[in-house]
Amino acid sequence: MTTVALAFVALFLVVPLVAVFAEAFSKGIDAYQAAIVEPDALAALRLTLVAAAIAVPLNVLFGLSAGWAVGKFQFRGRQLLLTLIDLPFAVSPVISGLVFVLLFGRQGWFGPWMIDHGFQVVFAVPGIVLATIFVSFPFVAREVIPIMEAIGTEEEEAARVLGAGGLQLFLRVTLPNIKWALLYGVILANARAMGEFGAVSVVSGHIRGLTNTLPLHVEILYNEYNAQAAFAVASLLGCLAIVTLVLKAAVETRVQGAAGTMGEPAAEVMRWESKSAV
Repeated sequence: MTTVALAFVALFLVVPLVAVFAEAFSKGIDAYQAAIVEPDALAALRLTLVAAAIAVPLNVLFGLSAGWAVGKFQFRGRQLLLTLIDLPFAVSPVISGLVFVLLFGRQGWFGPWMIDHGFQVVFAVPGIVLATIFVSFPFVAREVIPIMEAIGTEEEEAARVLGAGGLQLFLRVTLPNIKWALLYGVILANARAMGEFGAVSVVSGHIRGLTNTLPLHVEILYNEYNAQAAFAVASLLGCLAIVTLVLKAAVETRVQGAAGTMGEPAAEVMRWESKSAV
C-alpha cells in the first residue's frame, strides 16, 4: 500500500511539477527571465499579491470573530453561521463569480447605481478582491473554531476575574492558545487566494495589465500558444505551492508538539485539524 501511495504521489504531484519547470526552462534561462519580467506578467503578479494582501487580513479578522462567537458562546443562529462559513466549499467558484456579476454588474442589482457614482466593482480590482475574499474566508475560521471549542472559557474567565481587560484577555490568553491553528489557517487562505481561478476569471474581464491575476495570465499565454511563457509564469505559482507545503509541514510539527502538552479533547482536535485541513 505504501508503494501504491508513493506511486500515486509521484504520478499526480511530482511529475506534473517537474514538467512545469522543465517546460518553463525549455528555451533557456533568458527566455524564462523575459517571460516573468514582462510588464503584463509583473502587473498580474502585483494584482495577485494585492488581492491576497487585502483578503487574508480580512479573513483573519472574520475567522477570529467567528471562532470567538462559535467557540465561546451558544446563541440562536449558531448552526446557520457554521453552515454559511462552509458555503464556499459547497458552491462552485464560477457560481460565486456569477453572483457578484448579478449583484454589481452593469445590469445587476446595485451595479448601475455604483457605476453612476464612479465606483466599478465587476471587471475591476474591487471585484477581484471580493471574489478572493469569498473563496478563501472559511480557512481561518475552520482552523480556529475547533480549538476555541476544545479549550473552553475557563482560562478567559479566570483572567477576567483577575482584572484583565478585553485586549489583554485576547493577547495573553486566547491568542497563545490558538496561534498555531491561526497561522495554519492563514497559510491555507493565502494559498487559495493567490491560486484562485474560477471566481476571479468571471469578475475580472481579462484585461491584460489591469485585471489579470497570475492564474489568468497563464491561461491567456497558453491560449495564445505561448507555452513556454505560460509555464514560466506557472512556475511562480508552483514555487508558491512548494513554499506553502513547507510552511504547512512546519506548522503541523509545531501543532503536534503543542498538542502533546495539552489535555484532551483539545489535543485530539489539534491533531485532527493538522491532518484534515483543506
